[in-house]
Amino acid sequence: MILSGKSIKRKIQSKEILIYPVEPFQFQPASLDLRLGGHFLLIDEYKCTQLSTETSAKYREIVMDDGQSIHIPPLSFLLATTKERIKLPGNITAFVEGRSSVGRLGLFIQNAGWVDPGFEGNITLELFNANRIPVQLTIGRRICQLVFSEVDQQAELYNGKYLGQKNATSSKIYRDLEC
Repeated sequence: MILSGKSIKRKIQSKEILIYPVEPFQFQPASLDLRLGGHFLLIDEYKCTQLSTETSAKYREIVMDDGQSIHIPPLSFLLATTKERIKLPGNITAFVEGRSSVGRLGLFIQNAGWVDPGFEGNITLELFNANRIPVQLTIGRRICQLVFSEVDQQAELYNGKYLGQKNATSSKIYRDLEC
């Protein structure tokens, strides 16, 4: 069952779901808008000649303050973070969705799309500018939304490689144990 905005607000107020900082204007009828944080990672094309699932990529870090703007060049990809830090209990999961108003600018917002029960940290967003012109984004503006759902029973809590992440976090796929 997807939670209404009222239920989300109630669960945050009772501290069942932890999200901070959060403002009243972020609550939507059946979701919570999240804002763009000021930390970005951009593939360093001078130090990284290819990407692989077996090794860590080389990134350039960009740090900005609220109100500043970042320009995403045409047909470019970068990692961003949410301003908000979250912690989900074992009976709640969340889906990350781009805001329609942002998508209509030609900016694709993705993450794995899923936030497991027990996850704690900032959410890393993958941003892709599908345009032939730059897209300007302002730090602190709403960029995506979380849709919350209750799971049918208490889940095993997330204990993966991104637990507790702060800021934009690069891929750690090279740490996967393949069986």
